[in-house]
Amino acid sequence: MTTVTQGAGNTAAPASASTVTPSAGADAQRQPMIPASGAHGATPGMPFRLALPERQPLLGKAGWSLLIAIVLVVGIGVPLLSLVVPETSPTHLSAYSLTLIGKLMCYAIGAMALDLVWGYCGILSLGHSLFFALGGYAMGMYLMREIGHEGKYGSDLPDFMVFLDWHKLPWYWEGTQHFWWALALVIFVPAIIAWVFGFFAFRSRVKGVYLSIITQAMTFAAMLLFFRNETGFGGNNGFTDFKRILGAPITHPGTRTTLFLLTFAVLVLTFIAGRAIVSSKLGRVVTAIRDGESRLMFLGYSPLAYKLAIWTFSAVLCGIAGALYVPQVGIINPSEMSPGNSIEMAIWVAVGGRGTLIGPIIGAFAVNGAKSFFTANFPEYWLFFLGLIFVLVPLLLPRGIMGIPALLARKRGEQ
Repeated sequence: MTTVTQGAGNTAAPASASTVTPSAGADAQRQPMIPASGAHGATPGMPFRLALPERQPLLGKAGWSLLIAIVLVVGIGVPLLSLVVPETSPTHLSAYSLTLIGKLMCYAIGAMALDLVWGYCGILSLGHSLFFALGGYAMGMYLMREIGHEGKYGSDLPDFMVFLDWHKLPWYWEGTQHFWWALALVIFVPAIIAWVFGFFAFRSRVKGVYLSIITQAMTFAAMLLFFRNETGFGGNNGFTDFKRILGAPITHPGTRTTLFLLTFAVLVLTFIAGRAIVSSKLGRVVTAIRDGESRLMFLGYSPLAYKLAIWTFSAVLCGIAGALYVPQVGIINPSEMSPGNSIEMAIWVAVGGRGTLIGPIIGAFAVNGAKSFFTANFPEYWLFFLGLIFVLVPLLLPRGIMGIPALLARKRGEQ
């Protein structure tokens, strides 16, 4: 912390790296200084200190302890319950349970990605399902190539291409038989599309509801494009009937358990990366964009680069989530790009509590748990319940589930 000693008759403190005297030159006088006592005016002889907000820790001791405990429980417990415990045991973790929880974790990764741009940067995207689906399609192309001659027609081409009388792979399918190339597509395709869209949208200073509508329109247009058979993505049926991944049978219990643990690891790493971002200088600037973009520009910052960085990173996270989703669920089709899916993603964030990172995880599990219940018991009314959640949560719980403790504490204080 920088200290400035003032006053002609004062004795200067010993010179050090953290002490600046009036003889240090004009550069020292240009430093922003705040009285140590917190008073508005300067008191002769009182040292001045440069007051900067301290950087928040990534996770506290309790947070790291809880996270390590969860990782150990899941990392040890899931393989035991799914592979060692016999299927006749009530504690056995079935393939259905692994798939369901794995799918919800993929949704939670997508929700955290949206929280970075909406909760922290103030950009409400209604098109993040596009990036999720693009990652899923990139992985699906690899899985379709892995089928080989085991398809219905015994051809090198995917079955849907044989059915449509295609004679060779399109150019954009080249290299998809390699897993590393599929991973590159999972990362770079959403990143490039997000960067190009974000560059033109943010440079034009499109924001608010207009930006939300444009993202939704972009997703809807992509969905219509992928529905067409001539695009080479399976039309409305998409990709399915996968056989292997990296040579291992995709339905084998060991493969399902591995995919589950990999998804859990990505979920944990996404949370840690999100915490690292929001507690860094980048996170502070991004939050300032949300709270007062015009003031930030007045201070000399260019919001474009920061918006593009967080927007592109968020799209990549969604692409990775989609790539993990496809081999576990076993299908990918254009309906994953529907605007309704993007709206649901926003609901997960709003219900859990935006700007918290933990909240979107809770919201994704809570809303999809409710969806499973209502679709099983009241299938024709599920969309009405979804709309009711989207209306009531902002009114009754403006900070979502994560804001309930603060809300209860405030009410107790008022009493």
